[in-house]
Amino acid sequence: MAPRLWTALCALTFGQAVIASPHMNVNLAARATTSLASWLATETTVAKQGILDNIGSAGEYAASSGSGIVIASPSTDNPDYYYTWTRDSALTLKCLVDLFVDGDTDVLSVIEEYINAQAYIQTVSNPSGSLSGSGLGLGEPKFNVDETAFTGSWGRPQRDGPALRATALVAFGNWLLDNGYTSLATSYIWPIVRNDLSYVAQYWNQTGYDLWEEVSGSSFFTIAVQHRALVEGSKFASAVGSSCSYCDSQAPQVLCFLQSFWTGTYMLANTNSGRTGKDSNTVLASIHTFDPAAACDDTTFQPCSPRALANHKVVTDSFRSVYTLNSGISAGAAVAVGRYPEDSYYNGNPWYLCTLAAAEQLYDALYQWNRIGSITITSVDLSFFTAIYSSAATGTYSSSSSTYSSIVSAVKTYADGYVSIVEEYAYSNGSLSEQFDKSAGTPLSARDLTWSYAALLTANNRRNSVVPPSWGETSASSVPATCSATSAVGTFSTASTTSWPSTLTGGSGTVTTTATGTGTTTTTKSTSTSTTSKTSTSCSTPTAVAVTFDLIATTTYGENIKLAGSISQLGDWDTSDAIALSASQYTSSDNLWFVDIDLPAGTTFEYKYIRVESDGTIEWESDPNRSYTVPAVCSETSVTESDTWR
Repeated sequence: MAPRLWTALCALTFGQAVIASPHMNVNLAARATTSLASWLATETTVAKQGILDNIGSAGEYAASSGSGIVIASPSTDNPDYYYTWTRDSALTLKCLVDLFVDGDTDVLSVIEEYINAQAYIQTVSNPSGSLSGSGLGLGEPKFNVDETAFTGSWGRPQRDGPALRATALVAFGNWLLDNGYTSLATSYIWPIVRNDLSYVAQYWNQTGYDLWEEVSGSSFFTIAVQHRALVEGSKFASAVGSSCSYCDSQAPQVLCFLQSFWTGTYMLANTNSGRTGKDSNTVLASIHTFDPAAACDDTTFQPCSPRALANHKVVTDSFRSVYTLNSGISAGAAVAVGRYPEDSYYNGNPWYLCTLAAAEQLYDALYQWNRIGSITITSVDLSFFTAIYSSAATGTYSSSSSTYSSIVSAVKTYADGYVSIVEEYAYSNGSLSEQFDKSAGTPLSARDLTWSYAALLTANNRRNSVVPPSWGETSASSVPATCSATSAVGTFSTASTTSWPSTLTGGSGTVTTTATGTGTTTTTKSTSTSTTSKTSTSCSTPTAVAVTFDLIATTTYGENIKLAGSISQLGDWDTSDAIALSASQYTSSDNLWFVDIDLPAGTTFEYKYIRVESDGTIEWESDPNRSYTVPAVCSETSVTESDTWR
């Protein structure tokens, strides 16, 4: 969400203006002293409204945005954050979905509009690529608010967005399943999620820009959220009657790679950064892969794990000497936290969302210890505990012990300290910007930052022991003995926009869809008004789908192309039963081979193309096998899969 380095330098050149909301009171000294609990009681209302104000087109600050489009901030100058970032939007929507699941029905329409918007945005070709074929366009970090591609220079691709969007949508999809809306989860949520999971499975081991959009390499945050997405995505696939073999094959290897970031005392945030690697990236990774059912596992970097706690201390301590604001604060007390100590964007300052993340990890840990019924201190995290409780020693302390009670009390006080810092340096009306000055505490950079508001809401929920459902960590924390630099090819296909039922309160829902795929009615976008014109049809999931396989393959006269695969319709890998492709549209400029095959909806299989020489000799295309899942989508009876010979 933050600008890249050259944008940051421009911001420094032209000053550090803070653009206030029309209703904003910038008199920081005028805030009355209140208890943290009292402040949070009002601030959570401000934060929720702050998010809604930043979502088009009903939001006060997002009226010119498309419906369901989440803007990063209303700020349009110094810095210009009036765009929609896939990552920020997904984290925000995950927050809103959790609120909805916990009973806040006010946010339902916004969730539905976001889902429709994402179905369309996935199809928008952009500088990173497109959806069709390789799915590279899913790695594009941001779009214009009218849902068109942003074509300026930027740090691309960014590979965390698809994983985070999948996680947000799976959370809502699981609620749909639990409340009888199976057809909605199957025909609409799953196709969008499947695209994102396919992207993660294929590209997780390729470098990209980190969540701060400054370092191109491998990011701990990105790898961690990708692992979670593959694990819960596979469970969701099964729940809707499908499968995700590419999720299952890649998740263990992603987890294996994740272990390589451990330095022995903290998690290295990025490869190829040229910095120490001490970065809030890692704290954010811990809270966004938190599983309330998990043990204190180091492998998945659970918030209560020794590595996560040791890392928490190293990262937060790294800011004690770089911010004047933190001067004189003891080692066991909370401090203002920024992105990383070497930061120079806006001259390098604390961020509200990073300071809140430091608190949230500790609230998560408290929840896990209370559920487990004990705290285990090891040599790895001993320094974390001794900083806040001088008598701490290695060992296991049951919840019935006085030591356990003392440690829990100390951690709670420590966590509250971080939130109190946010209270101290927020605007008096509760508005949260992106940063606050490292010397004076004055809010800086983009105003009303959507991610800041989401961070406040999630930290408050964890403080009150309100946690999301488990994502399946307990069955996905085993690390393979050997790491492999692998990938797997999934399925990329156009999802449908949906006319949602008038209410979602349980029971079977009725849905109408408009697909942008081949052979269906189309959804047209007017970029000037960001509206969607829909032609609705009744929902009917087909039993079979006509799948067109398009292959670009250069051949010579007498050669033929066939399709072999793991299902009977493709010959069960027997080349004598492989399906012949047609070259009727083959030209010297368009080397197209194609075939139309009726396949059972929802079927997942592997396949490869073979080249048959004039003498009958067979050449298989190179590994790995391709993988495809036939859509089981409302009214989607024909699709096209586009490939290129390997």
